Amino acid sequence: QVQLVESGGGLVQPGGSLRLSCAASGSIFRLYAMNWYRQAPGKQRELVAAITSGGNTNYADSVKDRFTISRDNAKNTVYLQMNYLKPEDTAVYYCHAKRLRYDYWGQGTQVTVSS
Repeated sequence: QVQLVESGGGLVQPGGSLRLSCAASGSIFRLYAMNWYRQAPGKQRELVAAITSGGNTNYADSVKDRFTISRDNAKNTVYLQMNYLKPEDTAVYYCHAKRLRYDYWGQGTQVTVSS
């Protein structure tokens, strides 16, 4: 069982930055692929960024060159650095962990980009 707790969301002006954190319980965090998803009102949940257990990363086209996913296995934490935020980035952001047939979700953290 893995528990995920996100933090770092909030209100930011367009062009600003936020860093989301996702702290995971469990001793085998390093073996999990970690993902950030988001869901805006009235829209489907979408994959924003992914990082494998080996550190390979992948991004949605809409956030490429603006967002950076990283992980610190010593701290059981995955991060999402979000720069040059746009109003269309407004959503609830969810942390997701996946390994083999197991996957786990955090409770989500709200990010609102507005002037």
